[in-house]
Amino acid sequence: MYIIDRRLNPGGKSLANRQRFLRRAKAQIQRAVRQTAGDRDITDLERGGEVSIPADGVREPSFRRSGEGGVNNHILPGNKRFIEGDTIDRPPGGGGGSSAGNNGEGEDDFRFALSREEFLDLFLEDLELPDLAKRRLATVEVQGMRRAGYSVTGSPINLALLRSMRNALSRRIAMRRPKPAELAKIEEDIALLEKEGESEKLTVLREELERLQNRTKQFPYIDPVDLRYRRFEPVSRPVAQAVMFCLMDVSGSMTEHMKDLAKRFYMLLYIFLTRRYKHVEIVFIRHTHEAKEVDEDTFFHSPETGGTVVSSALREMERIVTERYPPENWNIYAAQASDGDNSPNDGATSAALLRDVILPACQYYAYLEVGSDHDRMQAGFINHKTALWQTYEALLDDGANIAMRKVNHRREIYPVFRELFRRRDAEARAP
Repeated sequence: MYIIDRRLNPGGKSLANRQRFLRRAKAQIQRAVRQTAGDRDITDLERGGEVSIPADGVREPSFRRSGEGGVNNHILPGNKRFIEGDTIDRPPGGGGGSSAGNNGEGEDDFRFALSREEFLDLFLEDLELPDLAKRRLATVEVQGMRRAGYSVTGSPINLALLRSMRNALSRRIAMRRPKPAELAKIEEDIALLEKEGESEKLTVLREELERLQNRTKQFPYIDPVDLRYRRFEPVSRPVAQAVMFCLMDVSGSMTEHMKDLAKRFYMLLYIFLTRRYKHVEIVFIRHTHEAKEVDEDTFFHSPETGGTVVSSALREMERIVTERYPPENWNIYAAQASDGDNSPNDGATSAALLRDVILPACQYYAYLEVGSDHDRMQAGFINHKTALWQTYEALLDDGANIAMRKVNHRREIYPVFRELFRRRDAEARAP
């Protein structure tokens, strides 16, 4: 049961209520985010915005007075138009809300505005790099803090209240500090004797009360010596290093539509990686008949034409791995986008490089084949096998760790991307 506090309070309560709502309606909001993302451009993906969810999914429980039992009196105002027994027509349009369907039923939509951070968190939540940190931890370290016992001095914010109170109780017991109940009992006896007029016993009790009160002042309820503070010390933690290689064909056979699909895929991948992992480096490699490493802006925007030799990109990746990313220290991932064309004499070379050099060094290799917009086959399937697809398919049949998909329209980018980078443990738990 949820109890919503609706009292006016400008002290930041709205943020907690917003986060509570996101948790409660998370499944519906997440579905709405993914449906909305399918209609957006990549450049619009990071801007957040409004999403619509069924109004029934945001209803809140409320307390109501039971209509059963008891005596209820109602006073209803009269009017000049209707009298008792009249039938009231339904208002035109059926009242507020969305238009009803043929069955006479309808449901309002609740529009909810998400910030950029909330939108991307929901969209990318169940994605991950497959087998991240499978290899050994590298020597790169980050500084963190860990608990290191207690100290007798420290900042008030680190005061260990329970430990301090336990020390105070132990000290009072050891010093036999008078208990409040003992003092109260003696005071009651003194008050009773004062009424009866007994002077001798009254004097003894007053002396005992004074002695105990002095002892109480000597041993306070809590003393500075009882205080304990949580102590923290810096510690170095090793972190796993990952690098993502992005390979793209920019030859003359790649139409503008195909290049746009590849760019959208890598832009989505780039957003995902930079949001999901703090210690992931990205390497961009473009190729025609020759390949070269470029920066992000050149990778996405610089025009280039030429023939197609896929092995040139694989050799460039091999060179960079050898020089900067030894597999024993790095988790290596690669994603390649191409229209499937390749030089007739390069198939065997590309297969050998991928099988013997690239795949043994990689933990995951994804191949995205981009096609014409006129091909209406379902995402993930192909209606003909290109030269590069046949080369990679042969490796896949031999048990190579490679994933292959094809897209023809930008609306297919999102489902294919999610399939390539879905969380594997979530899939294993699915029935």
